[in-house]
Amino acid sequence: MAEERHHTEHIPQWKKDEIENIKELIQSHKVFGMVGIEGILATKIQKIRRDLKDVAVLKVSRNTLTERALDQLGETIPEMNKYLDKQTALVFTNESPFKLYKLLEQTKTPSPIKGGAIAPADIIVQKGPTSFPPGPILGEFQSAGIPASIEAGKVAIKETKVVCKAGEAVPQKLATMLSKLEIYPLIIGLDLRAAYDEGTIYEPELLAVDESKYFSDIISAVQNAFNLSVNTAYPTSATIGTLLAKAYAESKNLGVNAVILEPGVMDALLAKAHIQMTSVASKAADKDENAVDEDLREVLGAAASAAAAAVSAPAAAEEKKEEEPEEEEEDHAEEDGMAGLGALFG
Repeated sequence: MAEERHHTEHIPQWKKDEIENIKELIQSHKVFGMVGIEGILATKIQKIRRDLKDVAVLKVSRNTLTERALDQLGETIPEMNKYLDKQTALVFTNESPFKLYKLLEQTKTPSPIKGGAIAPADIIVQKGPTSFPPGPILGEFQSAGIPASIEAGKVAIKETKVVCKAGEAVPQKLATMLSKLEIYPLIIGLDLRAAYDEGTIYEPELLAVDESKYFSDIISAVQNAFNLSVNTAYPTSATIGTLLAKAYAESKNLGVNAVILEPGVMDALLAKAHIQMTSVASKAADKDENAVDEDLREVLGAAASAAAAAVSAPAAAEEKKEEEPEEEEEDHAEEDGMAGLGALFG
């Protein structure tokens, strides 16, 4: 204990002030994160700090001082020390970790790679023309492993080629030619390692949300739920209007197809009849005139016969009715005659 106090007494005041400042920033903000700043020039860090000033505070400090500040806060900020590595900066904000991650990703820009640096991914040179005239540069391309030739008075890349694989060191000649071709393999910016928010540590894998896909998934889910509700006739405040419209349309179609004479379907029935009439007229117009006349004669003849039968039927019925009593009288006379004969012959 005495040794620890003795060691603390020899810490310069500026370090003590720096530790207190870090602790104060952590305690006064909802979220704080640790970011990697390897390879970023001081001028770019200053620009990023200015760009973020309205939403976040960026602070560059020694890892040892940050570690002391976290140790003094104790269990309030657990396990964040493990993200202290190499060149580290601290960022403080009252925004959500997700928004912080998005803001930091926006600080990243393509950057040329230096000779001897490790390629973060396969470096590919695409086939096609360049703006360089013939000259010594042709040999420089070739010596750097880039296949080049002269085409149409310009230096051209003959084929698409992987000139350096991921994890390999980039040769100095290749780095120089990549820069001339404006191929920037590095993405330089603040690299969020972890963000702390009210007891929870968020790593980049959790924060890298594709907002457009997320929004698209929500829209798709809403549409599917709506369709399910309509197709199963499950009424909700969102679907009742559609369900009523669907029921009305189906009932109207039923009325039209079954030829139910109701006020609600009369307009549709008349429209349907008009279409059918027009279709018949169109087909009749396409037939031979004699065939049309013959059809008309057959139709008119059948109609006339039906009309005549309808007119003559009542008259025939009445005539038959009048004849029936005469037959009855003849029967009575015949019976009387037979009776007379019987009396005569005893």
